[in-house]
Amino acid sequence: MNAQRKTAVVTGASSGIGLGIAKALLGRSWNVVGNARTQARLDEAATQLDAGERFLGVAGDIAKPDTSKRLFDSTIDRFGHVDLLVNNAGIFLPKPFVDFTPDEIEDQIATNVKGVVFASQEAARRMIAGGKGGHIVNITAALAMQPRSNVPAFLAVLLKGGLNAATRGLALELAPHGIRVNAIAPGCTDTPMFAATDQLPGYRELVSERAALGRVGTADEIAAAIVALVQLDWVTGHVLVADGGITLRSPLDPTDMLEGG
Repeated sequence: MNAQRKTAVVTGASSGIGLGIAKALLGRSWNVVGNARTQARLDEAATQLDAGERFLGVAGDIAKPDTSKRLFDSTIDRFGHVDLLVNNAGIFLPKPFVDFTPDEIEDQIATNVKGVVFASQEAARRMIAGGKGGHIVNITAALAMQPRSNVPAFLAVLLKGGLNAATRGLALELAPHGIRVNAIAPGCTDTPMFAATDQLPGYRELVSERAALGRVGTADEIAAAIVALVQLDWVTGHVLVADGGITLRSPLDPTDMLEGG
């Protein structure tokens, strides 16, 4: 394997934004190690990506510390180094705050917080040991930066909003090691996760109307934002909003009312 190629680890890489990120990086001659819960999904992703040995799938629950260790051990074993971690795996469940069950809360904390912490710890350890720096990019949410009256999303605001702040803190901590830490905050993006909002009548149409650019985004567009951010060597601690301009609108606009709302 060409040791000169850069290597990225992408969590939640089997579909949606994660698959788009893997595709974009592979298209720029990177090696990519992808994580998802099951090997079957990673095998399907590998077929779609068609990158041969430059794509490696490592299955497991990213909320468990042993998964992150195996993920980065496998990365070093196959490619010798890691240059980029994209913390993409996440859960979004839009429902009223009072209706969340204890299991739903635990699941979101596990993936959206523990998964980021454990993967970032492993990435930082390997990057520090390698002595050449690196880059960690967190996928957060534009919604966390501007909650909206039409989307009940307390946990997303709590967890992804916290990650926006933590991105800046970790950037300061890891800067002496030459490790940059940034985030992408996507708006509504047409992925399998976006299907969760179909339980909110009229939401898909409303988002398209309220976005300044008049539509939802695509996984490829979020991946393009990652590629751009990776190339900005002088940028760290930054949260890049990629939402088509929906956060430019007032969150209390009366047109944000859903059917029956």
